[in-house]
Amino acid sequence: MTKQEIIDNIRRKKSFLCVGLDTDLKKIPPHLLNEEDPIFAFNKAIIDATAPYCVAYKPNLAFYECFGLKGWAAFEKTVNYIRQNYPDQFIIADAKRGDIGNTSAMYARALFEELDVDAITVAPYMGEDSVKPFLGYPGKWVILLALTSNPGSADFQNMESADGEKLFERVLRRSQDWAGDDQMMYVVGATRGRAFEDVRKIAPNNFLLVPGVGAQGGSLAEVCQYGMTADCGLLVNSSRGIIYADNTPAFAEAAGRAAAELQQEMAALLVG
Repeated sequence: MTKQEIIDNIRRKKSFLCVGLDTDLKKIPPHLLNEEDPIFAFNKAIIDATAPYCVAYKPNLAFYECFGLKGWAAFEKTVNYIRQNYPDQFIIADAKRGDIGNTSAMYARALFEELDVDAITVAPYMGEDSVKPFLGYPGKWVILLALTSNPGSADFQNMESADGEKLFERVLRRSQDWAGDDQMMYVVGATRGRAFEDVRKIAPNNFLLVPGVGAQGGSLAEVCQYGMTADCGLLVNSSRGIIYADNTPAFAEAAGRAAAELQQEMAALLVG
C-alpha cells in the first residue's frame, strides 16, 4: 500500500484509527472458547464491527506465537480475512523484529512474502544492516521503534550524547538515510506529549504509529496538536479499549461503538 493510498483512506473515512488485535484467550468472551478457532472467531467479529471506522489493523504476534502452530494459523486466517473482505485496510505485523542481515531477511520473507502484511515493526538497536532487509520489498513498510511509552524506555531512549543528542533522535536522524517517508514509519508513544515536536523536527513527513491512546492514558488531542501533519501523518492505535470493551455475546457491537467514538473524535481533529 502506498503512502498516498493511506492518506486517501484517512480522508475518505475521516479516521486515522488502527485497531490492535492483541487477542488474549483469557480476556475474550467465554462462549467463544467453544469455537474451533477462538482467536480467529473473536478477530473476525471485531474486524467486521470496526472496519468502517478504522484504516489499519495491528495484530501483535506475541498473542499468536504463544499458541504455536494454532496461533500462527489464526494469525494467517486473520490476515487473509482482512485482505479478502477489507482490502483498503493497512495490516501491521507488530513483531518488533531486528537481527543480523540474513536473519532479518528471513523475518521479512516470512511476514511480507508468506503472510503478505503491509508493514512490520522493527527494532533499530542492531543498526542499518539489521533493518535494510525489510526495506527490499516495494510497497511494504518498516515501522521503526523510536520513542516508546513504556516506563523502561527511559533506560536508553532519552540518553544524551556529549553534543546533547538523545538516542531516539539519533535513531530518527540516522534512519532517514535508510529509506524515504514512502517506506519508513516510526513508533512514538501517545504519552510523549510535546516530544512529538522533537520527532517532527527530524521526521517532518513520516507517518507515526502511535500506541498508548485509551487504556494507557495517552491524549488523542495532544498527539494531534504536536504530531499531526497536513496529510495527517498519524496512525493511532487502540487495542484493549476497543476489543475488550465488553465481555458478553454483544462484545462485537461494543467494540464497534468504541471504534466509532474514536473515529468521531479523529474526524473533528483532522486538519484540512
